[in-house]
Amino acid sequence: MGRDSEGVRINKLFKPLYTSKKRYFLITGGRGSLKSSTVHDFVARLTYQQGQGILFTRYTMTSAEKSIIPEFKIVLERLQIEPHFHITKNVITNTQTGSFIYFSGIKTSSGDQTATLKSIAGITTWIIEEGEDFKNEKTFETIDDSIRTTHLQNRVIWIQNPTTKEHFIYNKLIAPKNKKVQVHGYDVTVSDMEDVEHIHTTYHIATEYLNDSWLKKAEKHRLKAEEAENKYKTHYYHNYIGGWLEKAEGVIFEHWKEGVFDESLPYCYGLDEGYSPDPATLVKIAIDHKRKIVYWKELFYETELATGVLLGKIKDSISRRKDLIIADDKGRLIADGRNIGLNMIKPYKYKDSVSGGIKKMLDYTHVIDKESYNIKREMNNYVWNDKKASIPVDDFNHSIDAGRYAFERLLLGKKTGVRRRN
Repeated sequence: MGRDSEGVRINKLFKPLYTSKKRYFLITGGRGSLKSSTVHDFVARLTYQQGQGILFTRYTMTSAEKSIIPEFKIVLERLQIEPHFHITKNVITNTQTGSFIYFSGIKTSSGDQTATLKSIAGITTWIIEEGEDFKNEKTFETIDDSIRTTHLQNRVIWIQNPTTKEHFIYNKLIAPKNKKVQVHGYDVTVSDMEDVEHIHTTYHIATEYLNDSWLKKAEKHRLKAEEAENKYKTHYYHNYIGGWLEKAEGVIFEHWKEGVFDESLPYCYGLDEGYSPDPATLVKIAIDHKRKIVYWKELFYETELATGVLLGKIKDSISRRKDLIIADDKGRLIADGRNIGLNMIKPYKYKDSVSGGIKKMLDYTHVIDKESYNIKREMNNYVWNDKKASIPVDDFNHSIDAGRYAFERLLLGKKTGVRRRN
């Protein structure tokens, strides 16, 4: 499978890339752990096998010619094989075998490339780099289904710095069957699924390649973690050991809990309109003002709902036809909803709507219905972009935005449209 150049070694932890016959390769680890560089070497060598078609993707990539292609040129130079390759703006072809590497973003400046990528002929191996940015499971399934050549082994190689356990790849390739392994004194969860080859590494295998100042920084974090302060343990575990977190660092709603929705309280509904890739989500919210508790219940959380289908799901989900629905309307949704008898209004707007609403919500305890899985997932991943300025990251916020609309309305103390359960 190509030649090894003098001085370019393959760490034994990555040997399964070359020997395993499994379909899925999950490459995880902390920062500086040789994940991407080792896969780049493997891919370059793989092209020496005739008939290989390799699709190399990042979820967002504006220009392969300016981003990933130069990185691969360095790999070819390091392996001393650059003369064997013809390089264009998004394809590298091995002139000795005809095998190729096609580079693309899933989301590019020209739009969603899913349809184009799934139709490329002869793909035997799909590489997903920076998998932490890839959060659309449907897109993954679509391209995965197209990797089905019959003449060579098919591989799907996913490279990721672990995020939280809510990521779909954790639920797909690790959660169904896993085991704990000891990594430098920490328990790390890895896949034990039959068709998954899970390779997990840390910077400890790469010390000869890393800058001394970087290694000193990593060592400083290790020593802080050993001092048993939880925040330092979590930081070192996540960033340097590469462990999966139950919740993201810097989450906005730190103290929510599971519980039973209190049906005796006044309530209304919040709707965040979406289509694709953002979901449309409907949540039911009730507030106990005396105890300062907000109750949440997820009614639906789905993508690609046409307006008529969405309105039908709302009708089927609410308790009463006249129940109040606070809807984020991007077009004619509220007008169309009212035409079929739904009691829909726009959200109440604070001067600084998002940050103002969040600030008020943080004064309350939040109780999430046990089966409201997407609300819990978002609560574990909704983080500050700038905590001092109260600016959140615009992600993992679809059901939370819907809940905020309903919360703000209930907080006004107006009874119109806010109903008690009889």
